[in-house]
Amino acid sequence: MSRSGSDPEQHQRTSEVDRTSAAFRSSEHQHIRYNPLQDEWVLVSAHRMKRPWQGQVEPLLLKTVPRHDPLNPLCPGATRANGEVNPHYEGTFLFDNDFPALQPDAPNPGPSDHPLFRAEAARGVCKVMCFHPWSDVTLPLMSVPEIRAVIDSWASVTEELGAQYPWVQIFENKGAMMGCSNPHPHCQVWASSFLPDVVQREERSQQSYHSQHGEPLLIEYSRQELLRKERLVLTSEHWLVLVPFWAVWPFQTLLLPRRHVRRLPELTPAERDDLASIMKKLLTKYDNLFETSFPYSMGWHGAPTGSEAGANWDHWQLHAHYYPPLLRSATVRKFMVGYEMLAQAQRDLTPEQAAERLRALPEVHYCLGQKDRETTAIA
Repeated sequence: MSRSGSDPEQHQRTSEVDRTSAAFRSSEHQHIRYNPLQDEWVLVSAHRMKRPWQGQVEPLLLKTVPRHDPLNPLCPGATRANGEVNPHYEGTFLFDNDFPALQPDAPNPGPSDHPLFRAEAARGVCKVMCFHPWSDVTLPLMSVPEIRAVIDSWASVTEELGAQYPWVQIFENKGAMMGCSNPHPHCQVWASSFLPDVVQREERSQQSYHSQHGEPLLIEYSRQELLRKERLVLTSEHWLVLVPFWAVWPFQTLLLPRRHVRRLPELTPAERDDLASIMKKLLTKYDNLFETSFPYSMGWHGAPTGSEAGANWDHWQLHAHYYPPLLRSATVRKFMVGYEMLAQAQRDLTPEQAAERLRALPEVHYCLGQKDRETTAIA
């Protein structure tokens, strides 16, 4: 009888040895990576980047955005849907969302009559924060002091809303591809009476790691990435930007403070200055990647607040996630459908490849570079 016929278990063991003895290359061979922050896995299949693309191609956005449009509800002096008139603000501007997903006085749904049909109360507030009075700028085109003002406003609103609610979520959806319906530079702030699902996963993971190892998960992770260097994009005195080992989106990045910081309001003036500088560099690299206003969704995660603020949250480390959808060009995006929706996340570019491409990009915005070249040519 053949070897396979006489001993199937031995054949299986031999096959496994053959597979592991082959030289593994993350850029060529599919594998799965663990995300210890959210306790989930991602399938990495970088060889798929070689396949020809015949899917949807996004249109190039060539429309010029006017600096001020009185009909734009986010502009200074404009009238919003509820009839309120914006002040003629010159810096940041924070106001209540006219169409909030959370309201502070929603009634309680009451007890459930079956464990499969549970509903609980959800209360909160939603705000909008404009970064700048001009509609034709984005964060990478703003000055470092202007970005610093945004950071100060983020810290202030976190402290203000965090006095009442256990979770304050600051997030920015940039670009129509990410569902942003208004090109004016802005973000949203949602404060809720509950901890959202992603936050609960990060809470469990960070608490578990701290209990086992005696230090915050993301502090040790930062230390390891600084040693390995292959996924670092930017480093500064107080911050680092990297493509996480477990990244799902093609050019996803994680922004981390170097010291142990639990929440935005705890940042020192020097850390806020440095954060403004490194944010400008990262977002400039994003725009330079495909020479377009790079779309993304981003958000800050810090320790819970409100009545929970007095608890021991030393296992938490402040961090920001950036999730950009673009994959191959300004018109080809990564879709999270099919396998991603029904099984688990999958990516077509290794985090190491993404980090290498981002590192190599200039820190001068391509728009400014083009203006400089045009000025030189005219002269």
